[in-house]
Amino acid sequence: MSTKRITIYDLAKELGLSVSYVSKALNGKPGVKEEVRQVVLKKAAEINFKHNTQAANLRRGSSRTLGVIVPQINQSFFSDAISGIEKACTENKHNLIICQSHEKSDVEETAIETLIHQNVDCILISLSKETQSAKVLEQVLEHKINVVQFDRCDENFPGHRVLNDNKHATYKAAKSMIDEGYQKLAFIGGPLHMDLYMNRKEGFIKAISEAGMDIPDSFIVDGNISKENAFQTAMKLLALPEPPDAFLAISDLQALGIIMAISESGLKIPDDVGVFGYANEPFTEIISPSISSVDQNSEKIGYQAAMVYFDYILKNKESDEIITKIIESDLIIRNSSKRSAVAVSL
Repeated sequence: MSTKRITIYDLAKELGLSVSYVSKALNGKPGVKEEVRQVVLKKAAEINFKHNTQAANLRRGSSRTLGVIVPQINQSFFSDAISGIEKACTENKHNLIICQSHEKSDVEETAIETLIHQNVDCILISLSKETQSAKVLEQVLEHKINVVQFDRCDENFPGHRVLNDNKHATYKAAKSMIDEGYQKLAFIGGPLHMDLYMNRKEGFIKAISEAGMDIPDSFIVDGNISKENAFQTAMKLLALPEPPDAFLAISDLQALGIIMAISESGLKIPDDVGVFGYANEPFTEIISPSISSVDQNSEKIGYQAAMVYFDYILKNKESDEIITKIIESDLIIRNSSKRSAVAVSL
């Protein structure tokens, strides 16, 4: 059995037509009668001809393919963002290549090199927690490939960005806990070289400052992203003579670690200690107590990141204007921060 791939030259020979004419028929170009195009498509199906779209796209100077790099595919924020990107790609008849950095800058660099070799038209990226320089993104531009950052961005890189209202969303979350009567709020943050974590910290500080609260410096802890680190940090804070009565975390995994620490300390949620997370992961509404969280509307973030390319970059190739889109977040108030809710002893 022959394994030779059927080419457009074979198809043209079968039909007794020129290669250029067959190509026009396959691509729906003008100058080909509809009945002839149908004959070409029928014969292509009969001989199992597969149109080489990659070669055709290269001739057009475009791969019609986008690449996306996220820290972790198995977190719902990023999987939902990818879903939004895929939706935009489907609407605009583009393909999508998905990579993940696993929060490692060297893996991220390898993914970028892979996408460059794949000749993608644009790379959409949410940076790994290890990435502290925009140098890797400058490399992409050197290859004449567009870049759109989303969620985790390097603001020193002069490129298009799609962000949440991080400062305002965190301010609202902290204020909601203050309105519930919590008076000693702690903040478990992230690495401050990333602007989104700095902005979330600033939102928290703004809320407690407006409320006239005087909390110890030890109640604000930066650099923690993992559930395990959040657990250890919460255990230390809860062991203080005057511990926090509420925790605001910058991720739901952190919030889960904090809840584990509260359980270990024999305290009740939300009466003794309140908890607020970030990202509205699916588990937040099914565990007990359900976790209050900030819904970042991540599918919309992904969709808008891709649409920056489709709606703006493709249509304004000569423009130097930098697009920044801000996607508003929503507060999802659940039992972990509602003192009116039934307290849960874990």
